[in-house]
Amino acid sequence: MALVVCPLLSTDAHAAPAKASSAKKKAVTPPVELPPLTIAARRVTTWVAETADNQSLPYIVIDKQSATIIVYDASGKPVATGPVLIGIAEGDEATPGVGSKSLSEIGPAEKTTPAGRYLAKFGRAAGNTKVLWVDYATSVAIHTIPPGNKENRTKRMLSPAIDDNRVTFGCINVPKAIYNGKIAPMFAKKGGYVYILPDSKPLEAAFPPLHARPFVEAAR
Repeated sequence: MALVVCPLLSTDAHAAPAKASSAKKKAVTPPVELPPLTIAARRVTTWVAETADNQSLPYIVIDKQSATIIVYDASGKPVATGPVLIGIAEGDEATPGVGSKSLSEIGPAEKTTPAGRYLAKFGRAAGNTKVLWVDYATSVAIHTIPPGNKENRTKRMLSPAIDDNRVTFGCINVPKAIYNGKIAPMFAKKGGYVYILPDSKPLEAAFPPLHARPFVEAAR
């Protein structure tokens, strides 16, 4: 009997997959749960969100003090967060001319990740590798952990400690899942903004618009 009845259900059978497909399109990605943010990170993320400083482009916030990255889409929705590796030396300025030096010529004190607001775009680096250039003039880029490194960078990135995340020449190493899954597709066409929070200089020095937005930490 089943062989006789099945043809009569053919119309409905074709309709069912369409409904399932429609349901899939309506699936909503669950929001990303952000880690506790430092005061500096809260000030910058609030400023960007309230003023649309990202100019309808995706953006990234790098908090050097917590060695954390937060990736936002163009609407300001956080889509990824995780650990990062940053420059060995503490400091918020790039040494003049450091971008023209080879890696072997860069001294220990010059291996800093500079703070500030940058318009980042994809481009080619040494070895014809594709990276997200944060500041091409000073050779600061966002990319995954380079292969063959001798500093145990993967172990350092996964470590709960923060001090061992200072290991690069100034570039920002991020997890592959975040780089390939979020940063690469969102920044591919028009790029986006990167906000790197300072180690020691005043937040307003790195982001002058914050002078007009005084911050008072609420009493707890």
